Amino acid sequence: MLLVLTTPADPETKKKVSEDLAGYVKVVVDVSRGILAAGGLRHVEGEQTLLSQGSKQEDLWGGGIDMETGEIDFDSMINIRPSQDNPSREVLDINIRARVEQIIRKLLP
Repeated sequence: MLLVLTTPADPETKKKVSEDLAGYVKVVVDVSRGILAAGGLRHVEGEQTLLSQGSKQEDLWGGGIDMETGEIDFDSMINIRPSQDNPSREVLDINIRARVEQIIRKLLP
């Protein structure tokens, strides 16, 4: 289930967003607005949802979290942006990575 989180998720919400991929949650983070879309099977789903709710493309970065271990990754096709000096699936800018992680840890504690 794909949900947009603007406040920290409660246990029921965390359970819902982790159902699609058996405990791994794909996330798309809006680093400007401090919100994220969690869940779903593909990052593009979260990306489109946030864009429809007023996010800007340049502020959206994809990754994921293993809900059992708390390990965060920064890997997604939506991160390939040569125009923003990110030619990789990985988020390369350490400042953006830090902001993405901060938002994930806040909203999916």
